[in-house]
Amino acid sequence: MNEFDVVIIGGGAAGLTAAVVLLRARRTVAVVDAGAPRNAPATAMHGFLSRDGMAPRELIGAGRDEVEQYGGVLIDDTVTNAAPGFRVHLAGGRELGARRLLVATGLTDDVPDIPGIHERWGRDVLHCPYCHGHEVRGEPLGVLGGNAEAVQHALLIRQWSDDVTLFTHTDNPSDAHRALLAARGIRLVEGVVARIVVRDDRVRGIELADGGIVTRAAVFVRPRFVPNGDLLFQLGCRIDRNGWVEHDALGRTSVPGVRVAGNAADPRVQVITAAGQGSAAAIDINAELVEDDLEHALSTRFDG
Repeated sequence: MNEFDVVIIGGGAAGLTAAVVLLRARRTVAVVDAGAPRNAPATAMHGFLSRDGMAPRELIGAGRDEVEQYGGVLIDDTVTNAAPGFRVHLAGGRELGARRLLVATGLTDDVPDIPGIHERWGRDVLHCPYCHGHEVRGEPLGVLGGNAEAVQHALLIRQWSDDVTLFTHTDNPSDAHRALLAARGIRLVEGVVARIVVRDDRVRGIELADGGIVTRAAVFVRPRFVPNGDLLFQLGCRIDRNGWVEHDALGRTSVPGVRVAGNAADPRVQVITAAGQGSAAAIDINAELVEDDLEHALSTRFDG
């Protein structure tokens, strides 16, 4: 089977939730997923009611099982091209047709190329305090960067610990930002960061280029969020000045029939929010298909 009511590109929380909602509405659904979830390095997710502490891969595994139980088709492959009309071409050579598309391809975290960041990402080098802050509460924490976004991040992280140090690296905070940090008792360490110090499989501190080491139990880094939006660009969806696809509250893009959900739509959403977006988009897709089916039935009846 290569023709579906809906093809969902991306098998994370948003895509799988949308698939289950649509399958329960008796729609034919295929989910195409490349198997590289953004939160794969994390050992646990939080803030998801009744699933607190569950490993992200466990959630995805359970979601895939539910999709299959309802008759959905899971395709482990990469989409190389999607064209209006909606023809979806896969790296493995398969071509899928769909009446509607939902793009839930997530985003990529672009982080500084400092030794230790990639290796510890999602473990004790973190970006979201709402996801992981409670687990390091009260510990000596570091925040990397001295630009305006990093300063705001440090002020946020201060809620989880009284011992927060901002490492400016190659930035130079303004006097106004320095005053804000001082008001909250956030220490400022200037100088280039050489590496994240790891010992016994744990972050132990931050080493500066001059050889000095500041002990820290975890480090927060605010990455540059890059949407995995190539397919949306190919389809001609309108993109805003920051490089993100324009969409409404139900995930509708500027291209009729194409919707977006999860981190491909908004870098701020967490797992539970992404699932909610997937559900909302799916309900709207089904409502639109109901209208299409009615229109087709009426035209067939009267044409006959």
